[in-house]
Amino acid sequence: MSHESHESHQSHESHEPNLLYTDTEDALRDAVRSLLTDRAGHQDVLDRIETGDPYPAGLWPALAAGIGAAGLLVPEKLGGQGASHREAAVVLEELGRAVTPVPYLTAAVIATETLLALTATEAPATAHTATEGPAAALLAELAAGERTAVLTVPLTTAPRTGFTATGPVRAVADAVAADVFLVPRPTGLYAVPAAEATVTPTTPLDLTRPLATVDASGAAGTLLAGPEAARTAVRRGLLAGAGLLASEQLGLAEWCLEETVRHTKERFQFNRPVGSFQALKHRMAHLWLDLVGARAAARAAADALAAGAADAELTVAVAQAYCSGVAVRAAEECVQLHGGIGMTWEHPAHLALKRAKADQLALGSTGHHQDVLADLMDLPAPA
Repeated sequence: MSHESHESHQSHESHEPNLLYTDTEDALRDAVRSLLTDRAGHQDVLDRIETGDPYPAGLWPALAAGIGAAGLLVPEKLGGQGASHREAAVVLEELGRAVTPVPYLTAAVIATETLLALTATEAPATAHTATEGPAAALLAELAAGERTAVLTVPLTTAPRTGFTATGPVRAVADAVAADVFLVPRPTGLYAVPAAEATVTPTTPLDLTRPLATVDASGAAGTLLAGPEAARTAVRRGLLAGAGLLASEQLGLAEWCLEETVRHTKERFQFNRPVGSFQALKHRMAHLWLDLVGARAAARAAADALAAGAADAELTVAVAQAYCSGVAVRAAEECVQLHGGIGMTWEHPAHLALKRAKADQLALGSTGHHQDVLADLMDLPAPA
């Protein structure tokens, strides 16, 4: 897969957004959708969550290393694909559509972006620049799909909030899938092998994104960066995560609408499809309009992150403030317009609704991102 290098996107000058999908992105979408259809359809996910282990066997290595999705954000000189957030966003759209249980957002986006901040050439020498140092070595392993890293912060942590661990950390997403933790401590950012930490699974609302309490306080770990560089790196990782989470929400909402349209065409009442009833057509038309806006917001966030645009934080805040609500509305409509079957455990609509509700709090609530947006635009809060 040939892409422009990651550095070529890091232009902080004026940026003209491009929301259209490229041929490369369309080809990547086809590959990911084909893999998920074969290995992780909705029925497969429903069957897996019954076992308490939602991760489909062999799917993460196939996605991370086989397709190369784990290294999309990593420059070629560090062993990655040299692509950008635009391509990663396409992967997340497909993962959202299928509500796929894989640690892509946590490992290939948040943890990877955190490490990239430490290996950037403009970083201080103490942050292990270029291709040298433990951060770069770990990043190469992540890009190759050889290891899976997770940043030990609660899933609800927003980019501006920041976080340092001084004891057990609750609600860490995909911790059970990690073999190394990136632990932000008051003294800096540390890489801690998962075997040296205590991981206690908890019961989440969204069974396709497992949560756990991680206690790495007894492990020394390897120092990756000092306190200041660590704060900057963690914020960059969380910002990228929040921006690309909008693409996951977009994909989820698109599936919900498509599935609802399909069902209402096939479900008959009074000798006609229920989808022909005007009230239902209006509801689905309104949802389609919501999706048009969500697609623009999600694509703008991915494009701004890829270009290193000066207004990336603003664009991410817009995407999260809007897309999280659209995903929840789409999932709610999917459940309701399916009637009785939509309320059952056997139908995948509840997977979408639970993921949408969990995503609504992930990486900052809607209200938090609205506050960020107001602050960046210097909009006074209502009296």
